[in-house]
Amino acid sequence: MVHEKEHKTKGLVAVFTGNGKGKTTASLGLAFRALGHGQRVCIIQFIKGSWEYGEIVAAKKFSPLLDFHVMGRGFTWKSDDLEKDKAAALEAWKFAKEVIEENRYALVILDELTYLPHYGMLAEEEILTALADKPKGLHVVITGRYATQKLIDAADLVTEMTEVKHPFKSGVKAQKGFEF
Repeated sequence: MVHEKEHKTKGLVAVFTGNGKGKTTASLGLAFRALGHGQRVCIIQFIKGSWEYGEIVAAKKFSPLLDFHVMGRGFTWKSDDLEKDKAAALEAWKFAKEVIEENRYALVILDELTYLPHYGMLAEEEILTALADKPKGLHVVITGRYATQKLIDAADLVTEMTEVKHPFKSGVKAQKGFEF
């Protein structure tokens, strides 16, 4: 079923980028807000692997309003096979374009999408074209480091996360419930 807006709105494009933590977390905050209004949300993760983390566990509790798709093979910089990573990323992008075109959601989150053009897995023009052609009322959020000026220019809202201090630098490892 095609997503129908309760009133006329402009579907916004938001980009959360930068080297600081919080990009995915900010997008999940928007997802939680949309879910609170009974709106359908689709989250597609391009890099993260299939290990269990808090977002995945929580997503199951919001079905059928929330569809959560982990389509990556893990962090690219730790990859054992970049060609498999690229194939997974392109398959995820194909799926993301279909989700956008189907217009069944109020909000589509493309988590870590900025890494695909940065690592040469996908031409940025494909992303920009999909954003330009998206349904008028659909909100799209893109996260990840390395957002280019063209992507920033195409967005309605851009937030750059800047690391000021991180516990990892003082020897504190990632903690369940806070970082994953």
